[in-house]
This record gives sequence, C-alpha cells and structure tokens, in this order.
Amino acid sequence: MANASTPLLDFFKRGEVARDVRLLAARGALAPRAHDQLGILVLLLEDADPEVRRTADATMARIPRETLARFLGRSDVSIGLREFFADRGVFPQEMPAIEEETDADAPMIDAAAEEPDPPEEDGREQTTVQRIAAMSFTERLKAALKGTREIRAILVRDTNKMIAAAVLSSPKLTTSEVEAFARMANVSEEILRSIGNTRVWMRNYSVVLGLVRNPKTPVALSLNLVGRLSDRDLAAVSVDRNVPEPLRVAARKRVGGGSGRP
Repeated sequence: MANASTPLLDFFKRGEVARDVRLLAARGALAPRAHDQLGILVLLLEDADPEVRRTADATMARIPRETLARFLGRSDVSIGLREFFADRGVFPQEMPAIEEETDADAPMIDAAAEEPDPPEEDGREQTTVQRIAAMSFTERLKAALKGTREIRAILVRDTNKMIAAAVLSSPKLTTSEVEAFARMANVSEEILRSIGNTRVWMRNYSVVLGLVRNPKTPVALSLNLVGRLSDRDLAAVSVDRNVPEPLRVAARKRVGGGSGRP
C-alpha cells in the first residue's frame, strides 16, 4: 500500500526483520533512501510490537511537514503513499525542481547522524574485510547504508541477503557503483534482479550492458534487455561463451536482422 517494493522494504513486508532492527528503523537510526525509509516507517506503524509502533509514530511526527510535502510532490511517489499522508493532513507540493541524485535519495530523518563514529583502529593492522568480519549484523547493516564505497563493494556480496539489499538502499550509492555491481559475477541473482527492476538505474546504458554480459544475471532479465544493445555490443554478446546460450542466440538473431540500436 505505502510504496513501491524495494529489496530492503520487502524484508520488512515479509516480517523477516528482528525486533532490534525494527526498533532501530522505527527510531530513524537506520537511514536508507527516502523511499525506503518512509515505506518502512509506514509499515512499522502497524507492527505487532507496541513499542515499535509508538516509536515509528513519534519518528514520523518529527519529519518536517514541508519536507514530506516536497517529497510527496515527486513523480515517483506512489498514489498509496500520497493517500496515506493525505489522511494525516499532509499534501504534495508542486513538483520540485530537479535535484541532485544524492539530495533526492537522502533519508527523511537520520537519528544516528549525531552519534560519534567508532574510533579508527590504531595503525593499519586490520583490513576493511577483517573489520567487517568482526561486525555484528546490526553494525554491518548500518555500514551498508552509511559506510564508504569500499565497504559497500564488500557488503553487496554479503551472504546475508538483507545486508546486500541494504547496500542498494544506501543514500550514498552512486550510479558508477551500480554499474560495477551489474558486472559482478559474485553477487547474488537477487541483487542483479533488483538492479534490473529499478527504472532510474536502467536508464543507464552501462548498467544494461553490464547485466546482459553478466553470466549470473537471470536469463529472463537478460533476454528482456538484449534488444537495447548497440550493434557492436550485440555482436560481442553473440559470440561470448560466458553468457547463456539462449542469450547468444537472441543476440545473433538481432545482429542478423540489423535490429541493434547504434
């Protein structure tokens, strides 16, 4: 009801999130992109745990009405979310001017922003991988949302699917990182599928090409994207032994028919 599905939001919808993490999200201490955060808060208003419900409601009340109204004026906000806030007396402003992607993705509220960062390790004894390995689940989840580019590149491959999904919800995530993720053969199919289902990323040709040429991408997704490739890239895919045979066949047919786009 509240919002379009996203990988991180789906975990909350399915009830697969531990109470301590739900409480963190309800406090605004997890700070994913604005769409994810609002969708999660709306879900938590109906949580089975009374404390989670009360906390989510208090956090929602702390978001400035003007900020909400400006967000609701965006074209990518669902009707369901607009109706939810209309019932609370908050209505969309006129479409805001085009903003930088980082500004558009910023969380609505970040309760952890004033918390001090953990102290750096003395010297360089531990690598980033070692530091991540020593983190708890909650620490890794926060790092996926607020950590550095290097940390995101590691956690997008985390064996815990919720951690990997959180990387895609980081407001710090850049398009160039998504391009790199689309080419990775050591991320899960769920991550590649999530990238392929996100319209803003699929406007980027490098992301499309990365998914098509990634042997880990679900074949159905690759076949849907192959028609968007240029003639040169179609020709390369048609002889690429690393991609599934149905994809090579589809590329050969398009090359033969001259239907690839320049």
